[in-house]
Amino acid sequence: MKTIFDDVSRSCSKIVTESYSTSFSLATKMLSTSIRQDIYNIYGFVRFADEIVDTFHDYNKEELFNNFELALEKALSNKISLNPILNSFQYTYHKYDIPHHLVEAFMKSMRMDLTKKEYLSFNEYKEYIYGSADVVGLMCLCVFVDGDKNKYEELKESAMALGSAFQKVNFLRDLKADFEDLERTYFPNTNLMELDEASKKRIVDEIKADFALGYSGIVKLPEQAKFGVYTAYKYYKKLLQKLQSTPPLEIKNTRIRVPDYQKLGLLAQSYVNYKLQLF
Repeated sequence: MKTIFDDVSRSCSKIVTESYSTSFSLATKMLSTSIRQDIYNIYGFVRFADEIVDTFHDYNKEELFNNFELALEKALSNKISLNPILNSFQYTYHKYDIPHHLVEAFMKSMRMDLTKKEYLSFNEYKEYIYGSADVVGLMCLCVFVDGDKNKYEELKESAMALGSAFQKVNFLRDLKADFEDLERTYFPNTNLMELDEASKKRIVDEIKADFALGYSGIVKLPEQAKFGVYTAYKYYKKLLQKLQSTPPLEIKNTRIRVPDYQKLGLLAQSYVNYKLQLF
């Protein structure tokens, strides 16, 4: 029966989420059970695309990406795929009528990672961030508002800002790996070989502005999504605080993390704030 295959597909998306990101997985578990699986389905899709361009160095990445993109389009048009990750994603895509241009923009930014090593202008940087992060926030927003077009338009800008904030925090955290392993630099007009406090402050201030706009949307989210998104927001804010207090040389040489015990503390604090309606 196809229902068994669909169950297997959904399980695969959940496993991908839990295996690749403990923090995102924890936040997703704080969503309502009615939408939790759909966020797993979106994450599984974006993670696999990202893995092709970031990890599979011993293989023909462009060929793998082309095949994945072709399989994605067939999955969306046929409403089925033998790739369980794409099969679960196409289900969520159709269930919530996710605009195809969001998927296109995401894949465009992922393809840029195959060859592009640095972003010299703000426009290039903004375009990449939109496709790699903003549209992921918008895909999730489609799920959160459950088809409410007016609510989607109301929260669209803040969802994009939150996606940008999360991505930029990751960029700052992963400076060493991106530069040394992938030879990539994302922040324009920033010499990562000579990263100083002034350059770091400029990046941190930019992220803080994104967080402020993102938070203004979190408080307006439907209850089924609010606590989970707030949990992710608190985690990334904590990570940014650690990066802000870390000397630039250390950021360039190590990967800053939030320890598990602090993640659990953030979860407890987020739950108290949520129950007391402090946000």
